[in-house]
Amino acid sequence: MRRIQALDVLRGIAIMGTLGTNIWIFTSPGGPAELLGETTGAAESFLRFLANGKFLGLLTLLFGVGLELQYRSARRRGARWPGWYLWRAALLFAEGLLHYILIFEFDVLMGYAVTSVIVAYLIGRSDRAVRGWMALMGGIHLALLTVGTAGLLAGGDVVPGGGQTTTLYSQGTWPEQVLSRLELFPIYRIESVFIIPMGVFLFLLGARLTRAGVFEERGARLRRRLMILGLGVALPVNLVTTFAGPGWFLVDRYLLPPLVSLGLLGLVTTLVARMRAEPGLLRRGLSNVGRTALSCYVLQNLVASALCYGWGLGLAARFDALRPWWVVGAWAGICLLFSVLASLWLRRFERGPLELVWQWAYQAPRRTREPEADRPVSVG
Repeated sequence: MRRIQALDVLRGIAIMGTLGTNIWIFTSPGGPAELLGETTGAAESFLRFLANGKFLGLLTLLFGVGLELQYRSARRRGARWPGWYLWRAALLFAEGLLHYILIFEFDVLMGYAVTSVIVAYLIGRSDRAVRGWMALMGGIHLALLTVGTAGLLAGGDVVPGGGQTTTLYSQGTWPEQVLSRLELFPIYRIESVFIIPMGVFLFLLGARLTRAGVFEERGARLRRRLMILGLGVALPVNLVTTFAGPGWFLVDRYLLPPLVSLGLLGLVTTLVARMRAEPGLLRRGLSNVGRTALSCYVLQNLVASALCYGWGLGLAARFDALRPWWVVGAWAGICLLFSVLASLWLRRFERGPLELVWQWAYQAPRRTREPEADRPVSVG
């Protein structure tokens, strides 16, 4: 199957944008609760607005696109569906669980794994059935946002204990942070459960956009509509909600940003389609990050932890007076690092390091279950 060039670029942008959201968590000396409860200046609020929720939405759409491509591949080979895809989802869940415990409280892979299992059983159904499921999941998501926003506007907290500080991240050891993640598992994982309806909707939407030709020449009109909706309508409204107060937190992160991500998908795909010359340095870097997306996602969080937390260099506490600008520098430096490493790695290997391990683990049960008659027979 011909590789969709825009997909690699989009994945690279989504990975860098995800760090653009998470970097504010890593660089908060008092931890996530302090970050969500603090009052920020206009400059930092605007910088957070640029990434908040938008690349989570884009990454979720792209997971849906990837699931659609896996489904097509299985159909072409005549393989049973979802079949071995469920093993892929199990590996993704295990990867996310390890990533959560060892590195980062706000891992997204576990939630994507659960969502992918649900969507795997829906993606091959009729258009009418898929539209019905999208309406149901979208309705549940909107209902949750409505109830939650009403509570926040009535004076509720964004998170319980928001604004409280802790020395766990500025002074704590790595084992202490691991223990904290295990003890607070239900609290830290609540977002992954909360966004499952949104995830199912966006997975299915990504699949339907792929079928509608969004990555093909015939999809030019569709891409223009996505750009108008996402960048012409949702983005300006999202800018307003960013400065409208904490009561609009859920709308500001889980409603408008996914719409903006549709505009980003349309814009980036259009730009890549119009490029006729050989890819330049920027595009090659983004594509290489996209081809090693899993490795770069884990690496960026590992590097950010080592730079910012007390068990590492402790830069979050040291440079707190230089917010928000040192945060931007940290983000740019980490992005440059994993972009260079990805480019160097792909000169010798077809996949990223974690992708290679993951592929080996995915194929291992199939090799052990391979019938004797199908195995190559040595001669001589």
